[in-house]
Amino acid sequence: MDLVFGKWVFAFLLFCWLIFSVAFAVEGLYGDTKVRGVNLGGWLVVEGWIKPSLFDGIPNGDMLDGTQVQFKSVTLQKYVCAENGGGMDVSVSRDVASSWETFTLWRISETEFQFRTSQGQFLTCNGEGCSVSATAKSPSTPETFAIERNNSSRVHIKLKSGTYLQATLGNLLTADYPGTPGWDDNAATFEMTIVANSLHGDYQLANGYGHDRAKEVLKRHRNSFITVEDFNFLYRHGINTVRIPVGWWIASDPDPPAPFIGGSLEALDNAFSWAQANSIKCIIDLHAAPGSQNGMEHSASRDGWTDWLSSDHISQTLDVIDFLASRYARHPTLLGIELLNEPSAATVPLDTLVSYYKQGYQVIRKYSSAAYVIMCQRIGNADPLELYQANVGSHKVVLDLHYYNLFDTFFVNMSAADNILFIYKSREAQLQALNGANGPLVLIGEWVNEWNVTSGSQKDYQDFGRAQLEVYNAASFGWAYWTLKNDRKHWDFEWNIKNKYLQIGSSPNTHIFNSLVLLGSVCAWLFLHHML
Repeated sequence: MDLVFGKWVFAFLLFCWLIFSVAFAVEGLYGDTKVRGVNLGGWLVVEGWIKPSLFDGIPNGDMLDGTQVQFKSVTLQKYVCAENGGGMDVSVSRDVASSWETFTLWRISETEFQFRTSQGQFLTCNGEGCSVSATAKSPSTPETFAIERNNSSRVHIKLKSGTYLQATLGNLLTADYPGTPGWDDNAATFEMTIVANSLHGDYQLANGYGHDRAKEVLKRHRNSFITVEDFNFLYRHGINTVRIPVGWWIASDPDPPAPFIGGSLEALDNAFSWAQANSIKCIIDLHAAPGSQNGMEHSASRDGWTDWLSSDHISQTLDVIDFLASRYARHPTLLGIELLNEPSAATVPLDTLVSYYKQGYQVIRKYSSAAYVIMCQRIGNADPLELYQANVGSHKVVLDLHYYNLFDTFFVNMSAADNILFIYKSREAQLQALNGANGPLVLIGEWVNEWNVTSGSQKDYQDFGRAQLEVYNAASFGWAYWTLKNDRKHWDFEWNIKNKYLQIGSSPNTHIFNSLVLLGSVCAWLFLHHML
């Protein structure tokens, strides 16, 4: 009888252990089974739409790096054009402006700029009397022009020597206008149209203000945007993890390459201390890589181009991962490191990305066997299963998916009910497929309680948020909301919680945890009862 009872107790204890080991799928979290996270976006990597006021003091603030402009001669009524998009002469010959007639600004000062063509060359002029061409592969003094603006859209363009450009009757752009032009209809006056001014990242802020002023602005922002009180707020509302976007220049702190500004490393150290004090884990997310992996402002792109693919930039990126892993691997608050945020499917080939992820995995494993290695899905037309088949690493690998019911015409005419149905039918089906596949754990690393529904009521938002939480709670690694603070209130986690538009509730795993604790107590009682 004792033997039978002993075997039964052993089997029961083994069953209890198996339940615990399965339930606690994410190792290292404080009292929870999965990540329930919030992103600290717009803090150590600037995104102007998150806090537009950061850019308010920049002179000529509508002409930052990456701004796209077009010039039309007021006398010829023709647009300046880089023939074939670059690599040839410049003409003033087009009636309608398109890509060849659009130039991207590189800002040198408040009034001096370089002009990049759609094919990547720069406008150049060797001195007074020259004809402007679009043949320079990299810019220096001959590619630098000053722009004078009046109170309307009219501008003058001149060389650093002071000579003004003019549109000739032969449809050329030449540096030989005599004297100083007025603002009447003359050959040196152009109408400038700003086609796009969408990049407001770290590069635009630092280069727009200049080093000293940018240092003041960013120091004040880093010290006030996220504080220890925010970590306490997150802890009190059931959040166990923060995902912290950082830029590649953090590895060169306190004196990163121009125009970037030091100080983000100290702020990241503070975040780890605040997280530890509030039983919160940290995921470091390399949001901005050298050369930009997607051309967007949150990758600190200067002008919208994606130049990350060069071997030098990839090597430099691995050095940044090495720096972060070596610095934080032994910190008890580190949960994982994300190797790269949102590489573009349009410009980053899968084989190049997989090679980088494999190298990044090995770099982190040099310092830690406990840290999760997180790889982000490519944005654009890419199937997340492509990374399941990549065999990046054998231990603690996570795939990060970003789920937004935005940024695609597919969602434009959806009603509140349509959006919710999409979450349950499409998102849930994909998560189930990925969870069931033999591959990495799944993190919904970015999602938001916002959509294209313009007339949504508070209840509509609550229902939408509830649907997302119900589905994303099933992700094998967990989820992280984008973002803690935001000028747009429905993107702001804190605002959503305080105003009850998003109802997090208790962790879905808290009930499991409590049940397991009770079950463990029963196991222990049975074991002790038998022993006594």
